[in-house]
Amino acid sequence: MAAESVALTTLQTKQSSYETKISAMGSLRSVLASLQTAAKSMSTDPLQKATDKFASYTAAVTDTKIASATASTGAVAGKYSLEVTALAESQRLTSSSFGSSATSITASGGSITLDLGTLSAGTYTADSSRSYTLNLAAGATLADLRDAINDSDAGVTATIINGTSGAQLVLSGAEGTNNVMRLSSSDITGFNFNPETAGTQDWSEDQPAVDAAFKLNGISATSHSNTVTGALDGVTLELTATNIGSPTTLKITEDLSTNVTKALQSFVSAYNSASSAMTALGAYNPDTKVIGNLQGNSTLRYAMGQIRQTVFGTTSDNASSQYQTLSNIGVTINSSGQLSIDTTKLNAAIKADPSTVSNLVTKVGDSFDTTVENLIGTTGSVTIATSGLTKTVSDLENRQEKLQDRLDAIEKRYRSQFGALDTLISSLSSTGDFLTSFISSLSSNK
Repeated sequence: MAAESVALTTLQTKQSSYETKISAMGSLRSVLASLQTAAKSMSTDPLQKATDKFASYTAAVTDTKIASATASTGAVAGKYSLEVTALAESQRLTSSSFGSSATSITASGGSITLDLGTLSAGTYTADSSRSYTLNLAAGATLADLRDAINDSDAGVTATIINGTSGAQLVLSGAEGTNNVMRLSSSDITGFNFNPETAGTQDWSEDQPAVDAAFKLNGISATSHSNTVTGALDGVTLELTATNIGSPTTLKITEDLSTNVTKALQSFVSAYNSASSAMTALGAYNPDTKVIGNLQGNSTLRYAMGQIRQTVFGTTSDNASSQYQTLSNIGVTINSSGQLSIDTTKLNAAIKADPSTVSNLVTKVGDSFDTTVENLIGTTGSVTIATSGLTKTVSDLENRQEKLQDRLDAIEKRYRSQFGALDTLISSLSSTGDFLTSFISSLSSNK
């Protein structure tokens, strides 16, 4: 059967070679996908400016005793004067004195309503979403009321201070005039407080709620909290002290170099990996006679040509700028097809024309995303080639199956023929033995 099996062995060898090519196509797809990921990281979101894509911001206050600051997207580089005239304060209420924290404050039980709201020009407006009912059982103590307030999640801290006059409950709210407390009860006496009412009440207001007040470049502004957002786009201020009459400086700095460089370095690394992998797949070493798994493959050659063309063929579309391509901003390619970045030249380009350089980098990202998608997407050349190889393997498997069936039939026929021949030989042998015996007997009778 050795001669008859030659054709099957040939088909199996072909299948193995095609499966090797399919695996190599998978490797090609993988490195191209990594390159596409790096390219996408350089692209902008819809309606996003290229400079906003890469810009990072830092904020610093000259007099750190007055405030600190952080900056994010939306900030604008520049210097601003900052004068803090008042810090936000939280309201603090103190109850009348009791014998101890264990003193009962209600014989029959009841409830106290704790409201939070805004006090403006003497008018209190309760926030309906921040109204808390404090239910107290019969015989509830001052400590029970403290615990009920702390357990209400109202954002109010209740503490008992044991002073010379006895135990007093102290309530502290959050900063600002939008966190003013009101307490009311119809069945528990001694704990009512109305922020609109002047004069003596069940609670004494030791510290009224106060908003922070400050000036940016001489423009007055207020904040319910010492953490100020919205006064300056993209900037958060943390006010810590006042400096009336002695403004300090707030400086916002924009940095494009860091993120542009990171994006390009990631891209260059992915490009070099893809280039090295593709070169290896198509290589031939005349010394070792080792051939790459896609050596001479037209799809590989096309893919290599496309990415090499795209890397320096993409322009910034700003004809008036000297920074048209990656080579103009410090990206070079060596004889092995590997990219490198001259960061000094890149930083100089960013400093000279940040908008054009940012646009160029995003356009390179967009171009490579499109190029790679045309290679490994649903209708891409690598996808189509892989599908073709897979179909060929399937066809070879079908041919092997049919050929194996024929070989099995031939083997069966051979075995049948060999069996009949063996029977014939056995019969002839028996006949020969008989004739030999008969001739011998004739010779004996003479």
